[in-house]
Amino acid sequence: MTDRNLGPTGVNRRGFARLGAGAAAAIVAATASAAVAGAAPTTPSRPTTPRPTGPSTPGGATETSETVVSSPEPPVATKTGWVALADDNTKQITVWHNGEVVKTMPTSFGTNKHPTPNGTYYTMEKKRDMYMDSSTYGVPVDSPEGYRTYVEYATRMSWSGIFVHAAPWSVNQQGVSNVSHGCLNVSTANGKYFYDNFPIGSPIVVRNTVGGTYVQGS
Repeated sequence: MTDRNLGPTGVNRRGFARLGAGAAAAIVAATASAAVAGAAPTTPSRPTTPRPTGPSTPGGATETSETVVSSPEPPVATKTGWVALADDNTKQITVWHNGEVVKTMPTSFGTNKHPTPNGTYYTMEKKRDMYMDSSTYGVPVDSPEGYRTYVEYATRMSWSGIFVHAAPWSVNQQGVSNVSHGCLNVSTANGKYFYDNFPIGSPIVVRNTVGGTYVQGS
């Protein structure tokens, strides 16, 4: 959803069977022998970033907890140490701080009719809450495509009205399908995280949408 006027979650615990004294002693002895022989330690598996679990929505929908493998950090300039990648192939926003993944959140991009342009955006301003109104770009509020919607935790990406913002009404679609008017829809919890932590002037890279190319500053 855009506003053309107004302007951001295991290690599986493996159960141990109780062993008899003889079996336990055998295991200890085998382990000690391996250590003396110089056996190499087991290499830990590559860590993954857990998908955060969000709050229930009024319709009863909840975000599901799921493990998501992060994409490589985009090679973009950042003066703040923060970088975000919004990838339509995975429908996830991955957030880095000083080269480390600190958050991954499901999102919903713009529909094919209102696609989110690809490119590198820099956050411009933040609105704790606001109204998004289609009439600001020529679409009457009372028309089939019109809307006037109250949103919270809105972080502006472009002067043309693209934001990362809380959209509790689309939690079921976030990470699954694209339903917005161009904005990056996230849950209220994730919108608050982004709003509270992702500084103004930090890059957000949008990839793999059906939209065109974003012109910086627009």
